[in-house]
Amino acid sequence: METTMIDTEAIIQNNLDHTLFSWSKQGGLNPINAKTAKGVYVYDQAGKKYLDFSSQLMNVNIGHGDQRVMDAVNKQMAELQFVFPGMATEVRGKLGKKLAEITPGSLNKAFFTLGGAEAVENAIKLARVYTGKPKILSFYRSYHGATYAAMSAGGDPRKHAMEAFAVPHMIHVENPYVYRCPWGTNSEEACSQKAIEHLERIIQFENPDSIAAMILEGESGSSGCIKYPKGYVQKVKALADKYGFLIIADEVMSGFGRTGKMFGIEHHGVEPDMMCLAKGLTSGYLPLGALMVTQKIASHFDTTPLPLGLTYSAHPVSCAAALANIKIYEEDNLPQNAAEMGRYIEQRVEMLKTKHPSIGDFRNTGLLGCIELVKNRETKDPTTPWNAKPAEMEPTNRMAAKIRELGMFTFVRWNWIFIAPPLCITKEEIDEGLAIVSEAISIADEYCN
Repeated sequence: METTMIDTEAIIQNNLDHTLFSWSKQGGLNPINAKTAKGVYVYDQAGKKYLDFSSQLMNVNIGHGDQRVMDAVNKQMAELQFVFPGMATEVRGKLGKKLAEITPGSLNKAFFTLGGAEAVENAIKLARVYTGKPKILSFYRSYHGATYAAMSAGGDPRKHAMEAFAVPHMIHVENPYVYRCPWGTNSEEACSQKAIEHLERIIQFENPDSIAAMILEGESGSSGCIKYPKGYVQKVKALADKYGFLIIADEVMSGFGRTGKMFGIEHHGVEPDMMCLAKGLTSGYLPLGALMVTQKIASHFDTTPLPLGLTYSAHPVSCAAALANIKIYEEDNLPQNAAEMGRYIEQRVEMLKTKHPSIGDFRNTGLLGCIELVKNRETKDPTTPWNAKPAEMEPTNRMAAKIRELGMFTFVRWNWIFIAPPLCITKEEIDEGLAIVSEAISIADEYCN
């Protein structure tokens, strides 16, 4: 039976009347009324097709509607739906073993959560308990989740509404943002060196003996895909070793093939002490996150109680989804496809630069990329300023509306347009998406001077 116009309107109205939408004023919303999804496309109730060019929130890595995950979920549902986290299950053990095999270094044990923010929250808690130190280092231009500790650790301005209640002892430093170097350098090497010197000064000012850990994304995501200069992460690890603090790799967005390697930090040759996982762990088919820790950290709690606990930790059905999902990455060579398609996108965006004077920079790793738009390439004046007020959002709002009108869903923020499609995407689908992006960028060109 087809959904009638009345049914469609009722769906929207029920959503607006009885649910709250993230990060939005609740009045005047007009959400896409999603019905089905397959591959790299989402379809609304009226049958309109949207190319999913950001994998929803950079999490539907294998694409939509893969029957192999659904079959695994159904099989697990029929066998065992839920037991409390103090029980052992076959699927929990298999997933833990698989994660130990594919994560870098000596990461060997998983504490399962229901999402990325919970993974970060528990990483911060565990780092403090394990080291006996209070302070956590992170970047101003970063996002680690929306729970209190995770949001306090991040530098995303959405936390400002709650900063009076922020978790204490979070220390922020400047990113090595080469395109807009905070120290005014004009080379990757110089910006990297200044950033490391800055980080070490902050460590010394804050008392090295008080620092538990530094949390950093495997590769930067929603804060603008700010790429680490070559060798920078290795220098951070050297400082961690020098001053005795842990490295927490937040791979919630950059993990599971997104960057062309299984985990973003693998591009930098550094082995973290902890790793936060979610999003691509199940490709969003069911909620699941994980905190991976080294055997050394895990062994500390052989004789000391582990102070972490969640009702739905290691939920068997979510674990089944994750196992099937990881198998798809391997069987379909999705990290390799992400690397190849990422290189193709980079070539195509270089061509777009000759057409659009508003394209200031494109930062990309695999299929985690961001076009930065400017009014002038010389001055780098952004089309829409960072953390823009509503009155300054006209260019962004117009571009986002055009993208939706032309049948695309992607993450548009300030002067950034994100390109992070499912890892199964083809060149033909990329061309389709970039044609839409190009039309949207034509709007930004109008603001050039």
